[in-house]
Amino acid sequence: MSTQLNTEHFWMPFSANRQFKSKPRMMVAAEGMHYTTDDGRKILDGTAGLWCVNAGHSHPKIVSAVQQQVAKLDFAPTFQMGHPLAFEAASALVSIAPPGLNRVFFCNDGSEGVDTALKIALAYHRVRGDGLRHRLIGRERGYHGVGFGGISVGGIAGNRKHFGPALPAVDHLRHPLNIEKNAFSRGLPEHGAELADELEQRLLALHDPATVAALIVEPLQGSTGVILPPKGYLQKLRSICDKYGILLIFDEVITGFGRLGSAFGATHFDVVPDMIVCAKGLTNAAVPMGAVIVKQEIHDAFMAAAPENAIEFFHGYTYSAHPLACAAAIASIEVYKEEKLFERADDMAPHFADAAHSLKGLPFVKDIRNLGLVCGIELESIPGKPGSRAFDVFLKCFWEQGVLIRTTGDIIALSPPLVIEKQQIDQLFGSIANVLKAQ
Repeated sequence: MSTQLNTEHFWMPFSANRQFKSKPRMMVAAEGMHYTTDDGRKILDGTAGLWCVNAGHSHPKIVSAVQQQVAKLDFAPTFQMGHPLAFEAASALVSIAPPGLNRVFFCNDGSEGVDTALKIALAYHRVRGDGLRHRLIGRERGYHGVGFGGISVGGIAGNRKHFGPALPAVDHLRHPLNIEKNAFSRGLPEHGAELADELEQRLLALHDPATVAALIVEPLQGSTGVILPPKGYLQKLRSICDKYGILLIFDEVITGFGRLGSAFGATHFDVVPDMIVCAKGLTNAAVPMGAVIVKQEIHDAFMAAAPENAIEFFHGYTYSAHPLACAAAIASIEVYKEEKLFERADDMAPHFADAAHSLKGLPFVKDIRNLGLVCGIELESIPGKPGSRAFDVFLKCFWEQGVLIRTTGDIIALSPPLVIEKQQIDQLFGSIANVLKAQ
């Protein structure tokens, strides 16, 4: 690292700031599957940046689209105004969305997307005259961003314990992770679909279904360590929501754009929610952007309830449908289609699964969970030092193996760009194996 760089002023997000600044890990360039560090080393990206660079770093088509757009139209408001790319980006996104989800509200990231979806859900019931529906249901160990709405329906205590009361009228389902019954599952676990019945048997019985506005879940829980839905689980949730008129929201910030081998997790699982929250891979992370894709009947309820020439939904962001983000989104979706990256991810998934499960039996490996190009490797914790074992693996992979992984607690989470090659998959898991064997 250059001795001229002053690191004291940047307060880093979700980071051990003091640990990082004692020995910084600096990326200065990226291309394809690799980062370049400030000391000139190539680092294999095993995390697609942060679950987001699905088409690989600095894709020429996406870079060119953003460069050309900033020179042509750097910004235009979308409050009572518009620009063509906003509508083109929405149409491009709808072209790969599940049938029936064909109205798009743009925001700037997944956190804003979740808060937007929750507001749409609450307001939707009110514009229909069903104002009793004020309750929101999330899931334990769910991650839905860091807005007050997201941390309320999210199920991670550490994300809200410092901030006082969150939204009222929120409850949570149990998460479906059961290592005792499902350890080392390849793909979806066999056991646990009955946990979906808790929505009806416990939460709706407790609160009255007439008061529940929406249920929000990740099809696959990513940020808390790759928790997979048991076979039939999501289908049960959809059926219960239909039975009681509850909106089902899929948070697909991670599972969207090919991570599971399809455009969305909803497509992969053949379960169509009422709304999809997406971000990350939407622009290949070239420019921040998020979106909520909504069923037409939800959108139309707002249009029907408001007088002519009146604002139908009092919500939005200065940078909703920012021209640069729209250019990046359109180009990214074109790349996914032209290079068949979703199909490529599906083709690579079996090799990825084989490589992941080759770690079974290595020191401290407690469980391995995989689906598509996602993997979670759960390690036994060091007594009294939760998270330290996995973080040590993270550091050694970076400094000694030239590989970037991600950890959450004592779970290693992997989600490489969809352009990864078989030999790079072998390198990724081989590097982790090398470090674990040396523990």
